[in-house]
Amino acid sequence: MSGPLDGVLVADFSRVLAGPLCTMTLADLGATVVKVERPGSGDDTRSWGPPWSASSTTYFESVNRSKLSVALDLADGGDRALAQELARRADVLVENFRPGALDRLGLGYDQVSAANPGVVYCSVTGFGSGAGADLLGYDFVVQAVGGLMSITGDADGEPTKAGVALVDVLTGKDAAVGVLAALAGRSRTGRGCRVEVNLLSSLLGALVNQAQSFLETGRPPGRMGNRHPSIAPYETLRCRDGLLAVACGNDGQFARLAAVLGAPELAVDERFAANASRVANREALVAALEELLAAEDSGVWQDRLTAAAVPAGRVGSVADGFALAERLGLAPTLAPTGGGTPAPRHPATYSTAMVGPAAPPPALGADGDRVRAWLTDPQSPPLVHPAEARPVQARPAQVRPAQARPSREVS
Repeated sequence: MSGPLDGVLVADFSRVLAGPLCTMTLADLGATVVKVERPGSGDDTRSWGPPWSASSTTYFESVNRSKLSVALDLADGGDRALAQELARRADVLVENFRPGALDRLGLGYDQVSAANPGVVYCSVTGFGSGAGADLLGYDFVVQAVGGLMSITGDADGEPTKAGVALVDVLTGKDAAVGVLAALAGRSRTGRGCRVEVNLLSSLLGALVNQAQSFLETGRPPGRMGNRHPSIAPYETLRCRDGLLAVACGNDGQFARLAAVLGAPELAVDERFAANASRVANREALVAALEELLAAEDSGVWQDRLTAAAVPAGRVGSVADGFALAERLGLAPTLAPTGGGTPAPRHPATYSTAMVGPAAPPPALGADGDRVRAWLTDPQSPPLVHPAEARPVQARPAQVRPAQARPSREVS
């Protein structure tokens, strides 16, 4: 497969969501990813159903396409030696074991990097490897203790989690960025490094304006439902048949909104003429807008406001989101090679070929014989990306001179 990470071997010792999302992103970009799983049960998410898929669960399949699977019992000496050899040959190792667990198996960073100085070793934890090392990192808990739930939900309701494991997703993307940065650094120095990401830090970094508001004022923000703390109208408004999301990011958009609603005078009312005034008089503003919006259905207003360059849209379902992306020509899904259920595609597009075809998620241990042979038999065929990549050869363990041009670069 042709891609910027073609020829990069990733040893994936991660499970559940954040780590596997990171390694799937690397696989999308051409890396050959060998997923190491527990014999018999595999990744935890293989049993997280319903919904079930033909071979496991839709949860597992969402973050494990284009990987090879080998089942290794790390408590077994022979299998542990194979895992250590895989780590010695890898360009990248991604793991989300509890801090210290892999050290006891000869797979910690110090041990792997001693045999493989060029390795990029990415550790994903819940709360870091220091004082929080013993805390179990689950997305739902981190949403709670990290403050995301405190700003999600209605003002007079209970704190609410996001509708997807958002912290895991953010952490997986942070991990992928960290790995790519480390590979770019290695292309100049020949040396790898350790990359550490944790769920709590990824969440706090993703709170952006809400986090900065707290750091500036010392006052933790609260829940506002669908409203924005600093912009109005930037919320859902009730129409004749349901809710419409309206996002006026500047005074010009609000003036156009008022004109479409047949009340241009709202744009010169001193209570609403400027954004700060609209935020201060939000209740009166919403009452005036919803009285006007009650005349038509949300779909009618969406069309009229969109035509007037006012950001607005009906509140839809996941199905509506995919349908919209299709109508806009965004090609939101991909079809794995050899068939299988369509999947959300790699979200970025590139002006040159960066993402090749995808392979379906592997069955547990599906590539075990091939991987074991490659690790033990010098005459064994080299590993390839499951969607037909170029062969991945074992990378020498010695450090490449900084002035030498490396054989593998990140484009």
